[in-house]
Amino acid sequence: MGTRLHGPRGVPRLSATETSYRIGEVASLVGTTPRTIRYYESIGLLPQPPGHEKGRHRTYSDSDVARLRELIRLRDLLGVSLEELSAIVEAEEARAAIRARFRSTEDEAERAQLLEQALGHVETQLALVRGRKQALTNLEDELVGKRRRIRARLREGRS
Repeated sequence: MGTRLHGPRGVPRLSATETSYRIGEVASLVGTTPRTIRYYESIGLLPQPPGHEKGRHRTYSDSDVARLRELIRLRDLLGVSLEELSAIVEAEEARAAIRARFRSTEDEAERAQLLEQALGHVETQLALVRGRKQALTNLEDELVGKRRRIRARLREGRS
């Protein structure tokens, strides 16, 4: 996220280089509803906008829009539950923190330990993706079998 400055009454505002969006605009940009965005905030998939006060309009940055787009892409692509989506996001955030620590140290032992930690997070993500892939393969096999049976019945009816 970009640098935030403080506006009147200590409410953070976006830097001059970022665009500010209202929740309805974000929903339109990413193809969802304001209700979904609020729900994602309530369960921790999206951070609450800084400085948001009850009864005041929420504002979002370009990076918030990008994060929401990625959440929706993963949800739709993988067909995962919100709990599974949270696990993917948590692993990605943990890896980002590990990358930052990795870049800040020259200690080879610490770097090896960080790489091991990152590997564990990638393994978690891969397990989820592979589970979805297997479920899709099972569905495909089931549909191929049904198609085969239907074609066989069609051939029997023509004989």
